[in-house]
Amino acid sequence: MSDPSNVLLKVAGLQGWYGESHVVHGIDFEVRKGEVVTLLGRNGAGKTSTLLAIMGILEKRTGSITFSGTELIGLQPRQIARKGVAFCPEERGIFSSLSVEENLMLPPRITEGGLSIERIYDLFPNLYERRNSSQGSKLSGGEQQMLAIARILRTGAKTLLLDEPTEGLAPVIVQQIGHTIAALKDEGFTIVLVEQNFHFAASVADRHYIVDQGRVVDMIPNAELEENTQKLHDYLGV
Repeated sequence: MSDPSNVLLKVAGLQGWYGESHVVHGIDFEVRKGEVVTLLGRNGAGKTSTLLAIMGILEKRTGSITFSGTELIGLQPRQIARKGVAFCPEERGIFSSLSVEENLMLPPRITEGGLSIERIYDLFPNLYERRNSSQGSKLSGGEQQMLAIARILRTGAKTLLLDEPTEGLAPVIVQQIGHTIAALKDEGFTIVLVEQNFHFAASVADRHYIVDQGRVVDMIPNAELEENTQKLHDYLGV
């Protein structure tokens, strides 16, 4: 059992709906401070919906989501963000008409500790090379993903919810994002990662929660992946 005093994010009995469509059916998991935890599962399992529920974006949600001891059910997304939780959507959402640096200057500081522009460029040297010369629409898919992650690091949030950050990216960019996640973990960030790329997830995470049909059906520590290969194959088809 984990030390309750070290649990930063706890989701219990979470139910969620898009309109009349019931998409989350009782999610339970917890994340300790400084961990990287993945939500793994097939398409449509409810992984992204869980992140949207945590951020208060899902239209209707019940159950309990506590962050640093505070209940988030009932709070608006802006209130949740001000507590230091940031969401990076799969769609990235960068401003396509603005340069890299202009995109990075836009996010408000919601709490102390946002990374400086200089530190951002240390983490993402590709963005430094394109900082003033390229509009967002002219960046590669990988550079757009780096910029989307970089923007939320400017806010001061120390808990990051990343939705499919490696989807459709070249292996060399996936590797760079992996190095960035490892560096952020070393700096004390807590990360919840939704992934389809199991091999990437295994390279960065401490633990994996398996999501199926809107429920968490298993948890596998990263150190025990090898002995659970068949179970993962059954769950994910990897």
